[in-house]
Amino acid sequence: MAKLLRGLKVIPGKTPRLGTRKTDNLLGLDSRDDARPFLADSVSAMQKLQGRLGAEGERSVLLVIQGMDASGKDGLIRQVFTGVNPQGCSVWSFKAPTSDDYAHDYLRRVSMQLPRRGNIGIFNRSHYEDLVTARVINVIDDDRLEKRIGHVRNFEKMLNDEGTKVVKVFLHISKDEQLKRLKTRVDKPEKHWKFEPSDLVARKSWDEYERWYEHVMKATSTEWAPWYVIPSDNKWVRDAAVADLLVDTLFEMNPQPPTLEIDPKSIEFEEVLEVN
Repeated sequence: MAKLLRGLKVIPGKTPRLGTRKTDNLLGLDSRDDARPFLADSVSAMQKLQGRLGAEGERSVLLVIQGMDASGKDGLIRQVFTGVNPQGCSVWSFKAPTSDDYAHDYLRRVSMQLPRRGNIGIFNRSHYEDLVTARVINVIDDDRLEKRIGHVRNFEKMLNDEGTKVVKVFLHISKDEQLKRLKTRVDKPEKHWKFEPSDLVARKSWDEYERWYEHVMKATSTEWAPWYVIPSDNKWVRDAAVADLLVDTLFEMNPQPPTLEIDPKSIEFEEVLEVN
């Protein structure tokens, strides 16, 4: 287990107890200045491991990012994946389902955006919106939710069996920190584009969201696709922890580029003579 991750993993079958987890936990980092070199080292390590993953071309990683509104999903992606080869990454942001989405099963739009072998895929929100948010706003009832939980467990098991390592993070912020960030979106004109009136509506259902996230994470944190609750009141802690998690995941996967099937010393290159 990597340095910053101790205690963050949701043990399969155990309730994450979000209310008891400190959203401002520094995870042993002393300050933002302490976190900067740690994040830089993690990004550097991830660059090398991503290169090996792409060269191997047999497996992939899927990072699923969930959290309350303003928990920092966009910022996390910018900070952690800055400098990583964009040819080896794909990012997809899931919005409210369209009429075409509703015309198919709810996992179809997710399946269409899965990373290719050799790539790292990032989901900004994901199929978990079709469990948690759908339950909070009563699009589905308890019975339908339990069926979807079963679908998702099987879906993620299939991905794991086929070579896609699924890593899921919940960006855990306090209600006070969310309010602070939402106010910033209103107060600063350059952030107006981020503000959605629906964020305030969802905020009123904070306790319901927390309740159903706990229920769903307990049921879907598995050995093959674990959940991690990332303290995210401090953005620099959030970034360092998720980068650490990705490096730990890739290091454990230990991707290996293919080797030449012939002896390199036996290869002869024909010299091209320059003609003046």
